[in-house]
Amino acid sequence: MEVRKLSISWQFLIVLVLILQILSALDFDPYRVLGVSRTASQADIKKAYKKLAREWHPDKNKDPGAEDKFIQISKAYEILSNEEKRSNYDQYGDAGENQGYQKQQQQREYRFRHFHENFYFDESFFHFPFNSERRDSIDEKYLLHFSHYVNEVVPDSFKKPYLIKITSDWCFSCIHIEPVWKEVVQELEELGVGIGVVHAGYERRLAHHLGAHSTPSILGIINGKISFFHNAVVRENLRQFVESLLPGNLVEKVTNKNYVRFLSGWQQENKPHVLLFDQMPVVPLLYKLTAFAYKDYLSFGYVHVGFRGTEEMTRQYNINVYAPTLLIFKEHINKPADVIQARGMKKQIIDDFIAQNKYLLAARLTSQKLFHELCPVKRSHRQRKYCVVLLTAETTKLSKPFEAFLSFALANTQDTVRFVHVYSNRQQEFANTLLPDSEVFQGKSAVSVLERRNTAGRVVYKTLENPWTGSESDKFILLGYLDQLRKDPALLSSEAVLPDLTDELAPVFLLRWLYSASDYISDCWDSIVHNNWREMMPLLSLIFSALFILFGTVIVQAFSDSNDERESSPPDKEEAQEKTGKTEPSFTKENSSKVPKKGFVEVTELTDVTYTSNLVRLRPGHMNVVLILSNSTKTSLLQKFALEVYTFTGSSCLHFSFLSLDKHREWLEYLLEFAQDAAPIPNQYDKHFMERDYTGYVLALNGHKKYFCLFKPQKTVEEEEAMGSCSNLDSSLHLGESRGKPSCGLGSRPIKGKLSKLSLWMERLLEGSLQRFYIPSWPELD
Repeated sequence: MEVRKLSISWQFLIVLVLILQILSALDFDPYRVLGVSRTASQADIKKAYKKLAREWHPDKNKDPGAEDKFIQISKAYEILSNEEKRSNYDQYGDAGENQGYQKQQQQREYRFRHFHENFYFDESFFHFPFNSERRDSIDEKYLLHFSHYVNEVVPDSFKKPYLIKITSDWCFSCIHIEPVWKEVVQELEELGVGIGVVHAGYERRLAHHLGAHSTPSILGIINGKISFFHNAVVRENLRQFVESLLPGNLVEKVTNKNYVRFLSGWQQENKPHVLLFDQMPVVPLLYKLTAFAYKDYLSFGYVHVGFRGTEEMTRQYNINVYAPTLLIFKEHINKPADVIQARGMKKQIIDDFIAQNKYLLAARLTSQKLFHELCPVKRSHRQRKYCVVLLTAETTKLSKPFEAFLSFALANTQDTVRFVHVYSNRQQEFANTLLPDSEVFQGKSAVSVLERRNTAGRVVYKTLENPWTGSESDKFILLGYLDQLRKDPALLSSEAVLPDLTDELAPVFLLRWLYSASDYISDCWDSIVHNNWREMMPLLSLIFSALFILFGTVIVQAFSDSNDERESSPPDKEEAQEKTGKTEPSFTKENSSKVPKKGFVEVTELTDVTYTSNLVRLRPGHMNVVLILSNSTKTSLLQKFALEVYTFTGSSCLHFSFLSLDKHREWLEYLLEFAQDAAPIPNQYDKHFMERDYTGYVLALNGHKKYFCLFKPQKTVEEEEAMGSCSNLDSSLHLGESRGKPSCGLGSRPIKGKLSKLSLWMERLLEGSLQRFYIPSWPELD
């Protein structure tokens, strides 16, 4: 009986396994396997396949289920890479073998698949932590694009500093700094620092514009200027870096000795003055950021209440030393215009407090921008704003007319009226437009009430008939006039077009030039100290160009005579060698010290140093012919390459280089993706496809027009026989080497045979009959 129960249990288990296998087969979705959408292009499908194939290839991944996963990936790519099979799958849920299924079978299959999906983990559950889709979710709301950076971040950097992180996929260091970055972002964002994240893989243009040549990189932007962070990524260093971005003269330390001078500066600077009383020995970062944001409107000072020499101010203004206190002073320095006190001051509280006290009670019109802000243009009948303007002469001390005008402004309670004053001698055209042509106002003060009608300067106004002396009668006349104006706006009977105000506080040209030169020198010094040579290249290029212009001619003349003597005899010998047929062209490596002679082919190595000059900035009409080789095939392939291209070295438009496959395989594979069938996806059972042999490939690169032509070597009979005898060896034979030893008797002769038809290809290249493969931009050669 027990045996029978056991057999039934086994039968039930087998049936359950079969059912699960059937459900798994029905659940096969190639789009989900490759992780692409149903509208994905062939380029996206191919990219996703290559990425997953590298990850799950059995030779690379030792996971027990890697082989099954790799088969699924290959099958999914086989379906989606074929448009006919993909169309059949989209319509019938099958790649083509079972198109005759009835709708009932399709519905049952959908029900099974839907049921199975309810108990299936999403593929994102198995993503590695360095996968960008999971990691970037933390920084998603801070991602920057080029247009966003130019149109929003740069203008906003004149009001607050920005801290920007440059990251990319497969960046282990980026993962390492993420916890610190997240903590710092949360702290600094609450203080008012702008945060940004640039993904170098998707925003190459922006990363290049910022000068970030490696990831991760952290930089700061203030006033449109970029500064790189060079220290260890810890919370305190990043905080100090942001603080170092701010100008050093934002906040002035105020004591009993200088507080009168500091608060009395409102007349010259035309700004309210802010004082923060706190027990901290250093100025809080929040206060510095606030000072930077409102530097054009207010002047900021800091008082350390625990410091000796501040007792007089503390008593005079009745300060509570146990809580931070913020005071704003305007025209009167003996009494603050507004006060706020709180133990934990937040950014929003301070911003609201500052925004309500941005201007003096009777501010001086020193620029057209300030005129727009204090006296805005009329928008509607309900949004009337009147400006009461005092036209007075400039004096070192407060005159009686201005003091009377100031007291009148202090007593004003109407939001629709703003009091301002203008120095007639500094803004003569503005004053002459508002004053009537009468000798009564010469050398005296006058008051005008105006309303702006448009931005072109058109205003309606009324100037009081008598000069303003500040007497009580003048105050009553002005008060009565403002009361009538509130009831009847037509009292503003005069109309005029005001000229733009000159900027009185703008620095002169010499000072602006000195400030710019100082900033540039400091940038250069910072770059030299931190060995940031990429950013220093423009300056170094300028210096070496100047040296070349100064001494180049002298050096050329010094060596020209000796070179003529050296080259006088070799041509006869070389002509004799040509007659005997013994001339063989030679090749050179980069930095060779040999003097070029006839029969010489200059082949330079393409590296990150020569990449820009030899390709990216290649002159129009010039091409660089690049040979792909490995360390083991370098000597033999270069010799054969020099022989094949020697007859084409007479053209000054052709340059010859070689690229190491061991160093720059990813760059080459990225380029070959733009070539039609240049690097076909190998069979899924080819275990060597991850180390595909590209030695012997030749690319003709046109740096200016951004296209290339491709030469793929054809295998010779000797090479195919040699490779056939080595088919059971390690995959390193595909690169022509096996742990540093020659591979299975494959000598240099079959390797040289790869370039046997290169001269014919070069002729077609010069004829312009080769197929061209265009790319959007040249990738970086890391």
